[in-house]
Amino acid sequence: MKSLYNKKILQVQTSKIRQFNDYTKSVGADVILTLGEPDFFTPEAITDEAIKALKEHQTKYGPTSGFADLRQKICEFEKKYNNFECVPDEVLITHGSTEALCSAFFTMLNPGDEIIVPIPAYPMYRQMIEFMGGKVITMDTSHTNFQITKPMLAKALSSKTKAIILTSPNNPTGAILSDESYEVIYQALKDKEIFIISDDVYNQIVYSKRKLGIIKYPDLKDRIIVCQSYSKSYAMPGWRCGYMLANKEFIKHATKIHQYMIVALNTFIQPAMIKALEYDSSEMVKIYQERRDYIYDRLVKMGLEVDKPEGAFYIFPSIKKFNISSFEFCKRLALEYKVAIIPGDCFEADDHVRISYCVDFETIKVACDRLEKFIKTL
Repeated sequence: MKSLYNKKILQVQTSKIRQFNDYTKSVGADVILTLGEPDFFTPEAITDEAIKALKEHQTKYGPTSGFADLRQKICEFEKKYNNFECVPDEVLITHGSTEALCSAFFTMLNPGDEIIVPIPAYPMYRQMIEFMGGKVITMDTSHTNFQITKPMLAKALSSKTKAIILTSPNNPTGAILSDESYEVIYQALKDKEIFIISDDVYNQIVYSKRKLGIIKYPDLKDRIIVCQSYSKSYAMPGWRCGYMLANKEFIKHATKIHQYMIVALNTFIQPAMIKALEYDSSEMVKIYQERRDYIYDRLVKMGLEVDKPEGAFYIFPSIKKFNISSFEFCKRLALEYKVAIIPGDCFEADDHVRISYCVDFETIKVACDRLEKFIKTL
């Protein structure tokens, strides 16, 4: 009997992160440090702008690419914040960074094309790339403090390489790519027709002086694709809004996919997106940093090997010394101590676990207390 379904969709896995999150709740975990969802509410100034737009009946279809004033504001923001020069025709307003990434993959991939993904990595990359006929080539950075070296990149490159994905700060590690890593990437790719996808979801949640990423190399501009989200930086995960930056030709083709997937982003949200770019989120970042410092110190005192995150709101301790899989570690922690964290296997790094600290201090403290007790039993 022939299949009623697309053969590729049968191979796509649902999110392991959300699967495990659901599992922990089903076994009664009551201290949840799983998802990357800010515990802050969206700032009122941003919300008020959307309410105002609704009251003004901004509920009709909007332009496929997004409103011109929003795209212009993004250009001004990128110039001010990242020193990245772009024009409105190089901006596409998307349904979050997830849609931006999917539209980018759709636009560039032919069957057999390879995309280099440094691991540990967000699992969506592999699922979408493989669904669209591409092949994931991983680079394991867990032995190089989550940095990219010349030998590992040289080994990953081939005549079939279409793109490399860079996520800095990283999910799940919180690591930021160093100037040396970016120089390795630049020297390896400057003369090659290879796209560089910069997933910038966390690039405003940084705990030291901000450094420019791959966009600091102007001669790469036509091959850089930035995918950005409002979810993390402005506590807007439920709004599902973001944008893509790329050269005009790429945006023109990506807009075709975008149009058939969502037509256009909700109109009344877009004025709020403009307002968000004027919002100073430094107080949120300060609080995340305080949480980072606390949980890092606790994990070190427990005897766990862990790198101090430089950004985002995750910490990724090693559990290798316990000689136990990350799934078994997290399963037992949920069953026996009712604490929910995410197995590193979800990010192709089974020797680690991911702990999200975008929750209140009391939750973090209770989680650390219970985790410490659990570790003593191993």
